[in-house]
Amino acid sequence: MTSRDGAVQTRYRVLYGDVDAMNVMYYANYLRLFERGRAELMRDRGLAYKIMEAQGFLMPATEAHVHYLKSARYDDLLLVETRAEQVKRASIKFCYEVFRSEDGEAEKLADGWTLHACVTPEGKVVRLPENVLKVLKGE
Repeated sequence: MTSRDGAVQTRYRVLYGDVDAMNVMYYANYLRLFERGRAELMRDRGLAYKIMEAQGFLMPATEAHVHYLKSARYDDLLLVETRAEQVKRASIKFCYEVFRSEDGEAEKLADGWTLHACVTPEGKVVRLPENVLKVLKGE
């Protein structure tokens, strides 16, 4: 679902396997939420990762940052908002916000970003194709 500001919203229910012994979502699982949000943003814009790979390019993460504000817990309904920002010739920065979204209330739990390079299957950095640049810039 796309919000008014162009972010794509993805819902996720925290599973028992996502939490640690303290019933708190394991910190690295926020990066999995980011991945889910990023994949849904691409799919929402008509360019699933599967399509990009078939066109001969990949987008590995080169940097990642998570700012934790509050803990997600087992069975929380989360909302991940994802935006494509700083779309450059051969890289893209995606920004994320994670909210607990129960009963119409939204409480921000975390935010962060990932930076991705555009590369060939052999790992050579290449420019993003024009059609991909347009899609990511929302044109």
